[in-house]
Amino acid sequence: MIFRPFRKESIRIQGERSSSLDLARGRLVLISAFFMLTYMMVAARVVDLTVIQGALGVGRTVTQAAVVDDKPDTPRADIVDRNGVLLATTLKMSSLYADPALISDPVVTAQKLGKIFPDLSYGSLLHKLQTNGRFVWLRRNLTPAQQYQVLEIGEPGLGFERENTRVYPQGPLASHIIGYTDVDNKGLAGIERSFDNLLGKGEEPIKLSVDIRLQHVLHREVSRAMKEFTAQAGVGVIMDVNTGEMLAGVSLPDFDPADVGEADSDAIFNRMTLGVYELGSMFKIFSTAALLEKKDAPMSMTFDASKPLRVGRFKISDYHAENRVMTIPEIFMHSSNIGSALMGQAVGTQGLQDFYRDLGLLNTLNFEIHEVGAPIVPNPWRDVSTLTASYGHGIATSPLQMTAAVATIVNGGFFVKPKLVMSDKNDVAGNAPKEANLRVLSERTSHHMRELMRLVVTEGTGKSADVAGYSVGGKTGTAEKPGARGYDKKRLMSSFVGVFPMENPKYAILVVIDEPHGNKASYGYATGGWVGAPAVARIVASMTAILGIPAQPHESEISDSLSTYVKGMEVKGGQLVSYEAN
Repeated sequence: MIFRPFRKESIRIQGERSSSLDLARGRLVLISAFFMLTYMMVAARVVDLTVIQGALGVGRTVTQAAVVDDKPDTPRADIVDRNGVLLATTLKMSSLYADPALISDPVVTAQKLGKIFPDLSYGSLLHKLQTNGRFVWLRRNLTPAQQYQVLEIGEPGLGFERENTRVYPQGPLASHIIGYTDVDNKGLAGIERSFDNLLGKGEEPIKLSVDIRLQHVLHREVSRAMKEFTAQAGVGVIMDVNTGEMLAGVSLPDFDPADVGEADSDAIFNRMTLGVYELGSMFKIFSTAALLEKKDAPMSMTFDASKPLRVGRFKISDYHAENRVMTIPEIFMHSSNIGSALMGQAVGTQGLQDFYRDLGLLNTLNFEIHEVGAPIVPNPWRDVSTLTASYGHGIATSPLQMTAAVATIVNGGFFVKPKLVMSDKNDVAGNAPKEANLRVLSERTSHHMRELMRLVVTEGTGKSADVAGYSVGGKTGTAEKPGARGYDKKRLMSSFVGVFPMENPKYAILVVIDEPHGNKASYGYATGGWVGAPAVARIVASMTAILGIPAQPHESEISDSLSTYVKGMEVKGGQLVSYEAN
């Protein structure tokens, strides 16, 4: 009987526990229901923003969503020069966007942003800030200072997105070679375009054959020539004549690849590889070599240049006529159109075409960037075309293609294919073989052409290209530009291609100036000898200092054998001592 009170107390306690458990369960159910409701509301909002509003065109567009949410995390690979100097790289930078729904005062915000970004118009900013969407880009790739200024505005509707951004440390210096990308880092031109897939993987850097030091020199001197002769544009190329490696390449005007949107189409156009031009008398290098190679012509062979040459309605005359019978060296040295046309006639139409084709002048250049122009060739190629193409009239090619063909002529006759991207096996200077050892002309012909090109500089039209101690050779070119009413004598393409050292050629340098105007220093002339040759001389002088090329104190000016074919020339012991022009 004594256990009854304990039993009642136990039942009471159990009842209280049961009530507590029921209360706890109720609270848990209530809390769970609250969280479920919350999650459902969030999910509904997500669906509304991403699906419903997206379908209605509200908020971010599909393109914007891809830019922000689907951008690759892998940074684009670097581009470097032959010495490892950075030409293009990728950095994380902040971009500014706005949520218009959270902008408290679009007018004030637009005014403040306009002060930070003067290039953005107030109207454009205001339009973006008062739209019905939830996301709009305002400015990509902010500097840290700009980002700090935006934060000082204190506007909750402004935000930042960290993005991979392409940066070009050298600015415009090699813009046409490197190219550029769009805002999503997709390559649109140059190396950026042609190696877009590889660069996008973010692997090893792509090493170019360009030496940024020589690029600077070339850029400086082409710019200087343009300024001195108030020219429209300019092109320059430096090439290793044995490997075909392009050591520098310039097309002016140029642009900043980091801000290509501010450049006009004229600056973006790549005159070095995409532009094709009649380069005039430089083609005499090839027609002369064709005569020596295909006809085994002796240097003493003569052609009558005493009067203009008439073929049907065409008249071929000389700029500075000698009005006499001339030997091959004299024709080349005086740059006679009449003599060169007769030489081309001696080679024959098929022979000249075949020789030009072997040099790659009649085919589109195969190069590592896609912006490459096709040569303009006479079509149909008549007999008169053979005469005019012998001195560069009626046939056009790109400056890079011209440089490669000249390199083939002087390097012993081995075909040169221009190269821009270096591989492991040719990282060491001079280690790259000549293109498959394909010989286009004999060493004998190549040797004679080197003598003739040296003669042009010592006593011909290219005297201004001479640099003491470095045996520079070359050829001038002056061509009238074609227009709506035929060729315009007042609009010239003036150029010079130089090679050094001529006893063992290593480098070819081409400078082309578009529409130069004569000045007081040039006595009003704007031909290749006055415009291009001095620029090449300055480039050679700088190159020898940068690359540490020693001068040759006892350089041979010209061979004794060649002097016998030039009227009025006297040579003693291999040294040219006098020349009297007739």
